Amino acid sequence: MGPLTINYTAYRSPTFNKRVRFIVLHYTAINFEASVKALSGNTSSHYLVPRLDDESYKASGYSGMQVFNLVDENDRAWHAGASTWANRTNLNDTSIGIEVVNLASDDNGVFTFPDYEDAQVEALIQLTSNILSRYPDVSPKNVVAHSDIAPTRKSDPGPAFPWKRLADAGVGAWYDEDTKTRYERQFNDQGVPQQSDILNALQQYGYSTAPASTADGYKALIRAFQMHFRPSDYSGKLDAETAAVLYALNDKY
Repeated sequence: MGPLTINYTAYRSPTFNKRVRFIVLHYTAINFEASVKALSGNTSSHYLVPRLDDESYKASGYSGMQVFNLVDENDRAWHAGASTWANRTNLNDTSIGIEVVNLASDDNGVFTFPDYEDAQVEALIQLTSNILSRYPDVSPKNVVAHSDIAPTRKSDPGPAFPWKRLADAGVGAWYDEDTKTRYERQFNDQGVPQQSDILNALQQYGYSTAPASTADGYKALIRAFQMHFRPSDYSGKLDAETAAVLYALNDKY
């Protein structure tokens, strides 16, 4: 028997889809130089978006916005950790991870969330729009925060991340204001839904409700949702506006 011949072109099965189902956004909480080192160690990400005013970025010889591709999109990057979204777990297997340099900090539970640079946001819009054009299975609500998929462990990319600006550019999900206002009026008049109803609605949107087995876990889950969709108050306490945003999202998606 001679060498094996493989014909890659004669017949191609139509029953397949892309590996990538999600885009997960993070902040690094460290500067550019430290981010490159960290993402070359025990963690990794497909992309790194620097910050132009970062002195370590300038010291590395860069000027202007350059996005760094650290891991090929066809390969798994180790950015998500233990994670769940839309009934899928271990999202490293099915996602593209994007790290954004931002010096957010956690001082014994007291968080500081700096704003993102305009150049970073514009770069993110271009990058994610390009990714979405190549992976049509990534629906708007599958563009997620690390905190969405791991709410008890993570806070990134934080409440300063401009989710609405990305959604207005066609990246990710956002609610309709009129629908949210209608629900908010209803919940102010009649009271917010019961916790069981809120959990059902969160699960419908994509969140894992497993953390809600404890009071602290439920608070972390609400906080994660608020950081993404109601960043003006992310205390983790359910109120009429938070519930209204959730129900408006489920009406839309």
